[in-house]
Amino acid sequence: MRQRRKTLAWDILRTAQKVCFKALGVWASAPATMAIPANSTEPQKAKSLSPLAMIFREAKNYPLQVAFAAAALLITATITSLALPSALRLIIDRGFTGDGEIGRWFRYLLVLVGVLGLATAARFYFVSWLGERVVADVRRKVYDNLLGLSPSFFEENSPKEISSRMVSDTAIIEQVVGTTVSVALRNVIMAVLATGYLFWLAPQLAVWLLVGLPVIIIPITVFGRRLRTISRTSQDRVADVGAMVTETLSAMKIVQGFNQERREGARFGVSVEETFDVAKTRVLIRAVMTAMIITLVFGGITALLWRGAVLVSTGALTGGTIGAFVFASAIAASSFGALTEVLGDLLRGAGAASRLRELMDEVPVITAPARPQALPEPPRGSLSFQNVSFSYPTRPSEQAISDFTLTVEPGETVAIVGPSGAGKSTIFQLAERFYDPASGTVRMDGVPLTQVDPAEVRRRMALVPQEGILFAASARDNLRYGAWDADEDEIWDAARAANAEDFLRDLPDGLDTFLGEGGARLSGGQRQRLAIARAVLRDSPILLLDEATSALDAESERLVQNALEHLMQDRTTLVIAHRLATVRASDRIIVMKGGRIVEQGDHASLTAQGGLYARLASLQFDDPAMV
Repeated sequence: MRQRRKTLAWDILRTAQKVCFKALGVWASAPATMAIPANSTEPQKAKSLSPLAMIFREAKNYPLQVAFAAAALLITATITSLALPSALRLIIDRGFTGDGEIGRWFRYLLVLVGVLGLATAARFYFVSWLGERVVADVRRKVYDNLLGLSPSFFEENSPKEISSRMVSDTAIIEQVVGTTVSVALRNVIMAVLATGYLFWLAPQLAVWLLVGLPVIIIPITVFGRRLRTISRTSQDRVADVGAMVTETLSAMKIVQGFNQERREGARFGVSVEETFDVAKTRVLIRAVMTAMIITLVFGGITALLWRGAVLVSTGALTGGTIGAFVFASAIAASSFGALTEVLGDLLRGAGAASRLRELMDEVPVITAPARPQALPEPPRGSLSFQNVSFSYPTRPSEQAISDFTLTVEPGETVAIVGPSGAGKSTIFQLAERFYDPASGTVRMDGVPLTQVDPAEVRRRMALVPQEGILFAASARDNLRYGAWDADEDEIWDAARAANAEDFLRDLPDGLDTFLGEGGARLSGGQRQRLAIARAVLRDSPILLLDEATSALDAESERLVQNALEHLMQDRTTLVIAHRLATVRASDRIIVMKGGRIVEQGDHASLTAQGGLYARLASLQFDDPAMV
């Protein structure tokens, strides 16, 4: 009977050993790097975890969910590191004593497993909920702050890079909050509890285990770092392949039109082979690492069992104690090993949090004064520039405009012409107070713009840009950007004034038709007419037209020009135009060169002067296609 009990005990020990090996094997074969979108820019690791404080501050807004997650985390860690090894010990030492109570201890183990399953589910739910909620809050705060930043910020910072932060960095933070932090805390608790339990069970074996752990963990950590590096390189190569496919397929007409299919295929083949070479290195490192893990872990636990078997044979320990010790030692070892992986992910998450914190803390250059001055009511529509000089932040040594002085009276139409780079569009940028001049003053209705809330300044202006910029929304919403509370009749009146009514009524769902990204479902001329209708709907006292008819065919241009002439009545209008035929009827024409006004007058007087305007006019009007 005694021999039978020993045989059963060692059978359970072997089963426990297999379970431990399987758990360690899963840990060892887990991905070495955090999942990141292939087309994103991965942030560098931070030097400390302090940037994660921002994430924890956001999580503190949901104390109930944090409490539930913490409670579930503590329950799962305690059951895994203490209760399960203790249950295994009781099954071996008391369940096989022949007193018929073996079912009792297995029922105890089943209860623990049930509680562990429920607590794990609760931990997963609340931790994942916190991750999603924190990311949603961070995204909203970052985006809200971005909407208030000055255009100079986006001149110095690429919108694509900012978009990458919004996508890839928040994805990393979501994983940090929803997984990594939880795993880190769980492994810390499990490592501490399991180590303490080991010393309580068998101090002499625990000392041997602690001596052997560095021998196992250090090589795995070194190879793990190398594997993370090569995995990151492999991700980059895959991203290069994806980018090449996107670039080539997007320009397929050019590729085929210039008979470059073979060259593009060869270029793609080179990229694929480079990806394969990196993948081979990654697979080789992974294979060596797997062999090392199996050898060290199996060898270490085998040596531990050997020492334990000697102690059992001498009666110093029971079979149940050895079973519990093996189980708890596997938990402790896997917990310590996982912490080395988790630290890298936490540092990467800290880097992502730091980059998002920069966007969240960015302060706009153009802000409303503490006590903004109100603009006169009703609005007059006058606009003046007095000795204004300005350089863009990215080109501080180059003046866009210099000592610029211009007064536009209410209801006057002023055209601004000149060669590219003369400073024409800069005038519009300063008028809408997207920038403040380095010197001089810009006034609206006699009030300096720096003393007015920028939102009030822009509310009195309507802009039609050179390219009809539309949003991925319905035609109705794109039109209502000019006046969001406009009713149906007002929308159609604006569309009619811009010669857009016919094609809008022909759309499949009328005003509710989705226009696609950037209005891709419309032609260039249709997009421009929709942008003009949006400005018509705004009904502002000052109208800014930046090459507003440049994308229209001759017939549409004529109809829209008639509509604009009606719209410009009783409004102050500034018109930027390269095609001088569209500005001949302006009250005044300003000719700019090198950021300065070099000529001004009407079409007839400027033509008679024989200066820059006359030369530009002769180049265009001598060619009937330019008239």
